[in-house]
Amino acid sequence: VDVGAKKEIYDLLNKIKSEGRSIIMISSEMPEVLGMSDRIIVMREGRITAIFDRKDATQEAILEAAMVNRAARELAGVQ
Repeated sequence: VDVGAKKEIYDLLNKIKSEGRSIIMISSEMPEVLGMSDRIIVMREGRITAIFDRKDATQEAILEAAMVNRAARELAGVQ
């Protein structure tokens, strides 16, 4: 999605949010996640690994939650 289209999408999402409606947004772009979310749910392999309120979320904490068990599995040689 180009920059112009992203702005239009963000404007629409902010309008929906200002109306008090809920939005489920899926993204792997950290600035987008941190900038648009009130609550962040991190998933890995179909399972929830963490839930953050925006005020408590940091890029490092989100990335750590996204990588849960990956390092241990790699060390054990399990895929």
